[in-house]
Amino acid sequence: MSVLPLVFTSGWASGINAYAVVLLLGVLGATGVADEVPASLQRTDVLIVAGVLFLIEAVADKIPYVDSVWDAVHTVVRPVSGGVVAALLAGHDGSLPELAAGAVGGTSALVSHLVKAGTRMAVNTSPEPASNFVLSTLEDLGVAGIVVFAVFHPVAAAVVAGVLLAGGIVLVAFLWSRVRRFLRRRRQRREEQHLAAAREGSTPVG
Repeated sequence: MSVLPLVFTSGWASGINAYAVVLLLGVLGATGVADEVPASLQRTDVLIVAGVLFLIEAVADKIPYVDSVWDAVHTVVRPVSGGVVAALLAGHDGSLPELAAGAVGGTSALVSHLVKAGTRMAVNTSPEPASNFVLSTLEDLGVAGIVVFAVFHPVAAAVVAGVLLAGGIVLVAFLWSRVRRFLRRRRQRREEQHLAAAREGSTPVG
């Protein structure tokens, strides 16, 4: 079971940025920093593809509404990637069945992806794009930090990932309650404006 914390953490990170996880783990393994990384993630072609896709996501993820479309496309990609990475880690370690590891990694990736997508949709209701850019940058830095941390301190990193996942669920629920109230008020204002315009148009002149 020694690989389970790393499996969970890599799954959580994959739900936010799957390409960054593959790229970071591959680089850490190829440079000899981490022995837990399977050889399949260290292949040059895998690193190149992951690097290119990471750069594309780094741009798309910072553009309001484009990020939500990107998230929708990756609803399948991120959980699958999290499950595959988890299975590879378990197979390399030999301490956890690959099918169980894939289920853990895929599930944590799916939940964290839904949290990210929900947060982004809520943030996109903001009239200014700065919050979107800042949030995306923090996500990128967070994924990089926690993946590297997990290689050296897997249990502590898993605890951090679990806290962040729980906090993200609470945050999404809070943000969406505010978004619903905002949309409700805006709809009411538009209805009032339409009624006022209709009354003005029907008022006889002179």
